Amino acid sequence: MSDSATYDPTADTVIYAVSEGVATITMDRPSYHNAQNAKMTYELDAAFRRAVADDEVKVIVLAGNGKHFSAGHDIGTPGRDVHLSQERTSMWYDHANKPGGEYLYVREAEAYLGMCRRWREIPKPTIAAVQGACIAGGLMLAWVCDLIVATDDAFFSDPVVRMGIPGVEYFAHPFEMAPRIAKEFLFTGDKMSAERAYQVGMVNRLSTRETLQDDVNALAAKIATQPRLGLALTKQVINNIEDLQGKRTGMEAAFAWHHFSHAHNDLVSGDKLGGFDAKKMAAHNRAGDKS
Repeated sequence: MSDSATYDPTADTVIYAVSEGVATITMDRPSYHNAQNAKMTYELDAAFRRAVADDEVKVIVLAGNGKHFSAGHDIGTPGRDVHLSQERTSMWYDHANKPGGEYLYVREAEAYLGMCRRWREIPKPTIAAVQGACIAGGLMLAWVCDLIVATDDAFFSDPVVRMGIPGVEYFAHPFEMAPRIAKEFLFTGDKMSAERAYQVGMVNRLSTRETLQDDVNALAAKIATQPRLGLALTKQVINNIEDLQGKRTGMEAAFAWHHFSHAHNDLVSGDKLGGFDAKKMAAHNRAGDKS
């Protein structure tokens, strides 16, 4: 466990392991429900690159250590490091010393939309093993994976409309579920149960806390018997069809509207999140559970 009361730039936030052709990448900030700070995002990117480069790895599993898969982007822990420069992984320049809306736009174009798109295009099958909460930025990590296996107590939500923001940066909602379901999902901010997510086609298989690792490993092992190039080309075909249906261009528009909302919030409230931090969002979501 790598969490501490203060930010430690040397502490690892991701665990990497390989066994029998399967690389398992595990988010490791359990004390903060695997909220993704910049350090974790860049360490995930490095882990994915490592798995892709290893010819012995046929399948990649993304998991979260602890009670929850991921509570989303880090908007309030001691390890929040959005203001820090990172080693760039794309052609975007550094965000940390830029003014106004450029600061956040550049950062999220690099670390959120950019990385998620690249992870979606990994030429090896990827499986998300989801337990507990998969919220907002957590959705982005699960949705870039080819398959999702969820425990029966898992839930999914994107409550950021409460902030005046039209969904997370990697806007895959209308492709993960039917448009009317996606509208309800966003309009209400309600939690979607694993069973409902399975019914709408977001989740491939349901599991339990006790059997999740075994079920995911069995699925990964079965996929790993297929030829590497066949798997890569099959993934490319289906991703290409989604893009022909508008997935990539739709995300471009959604990303622009997302950042318009950040700028609007900053102008009217002085805060790009509309005055909501992690505690306020959690309190609002708890109140919604009781209504």
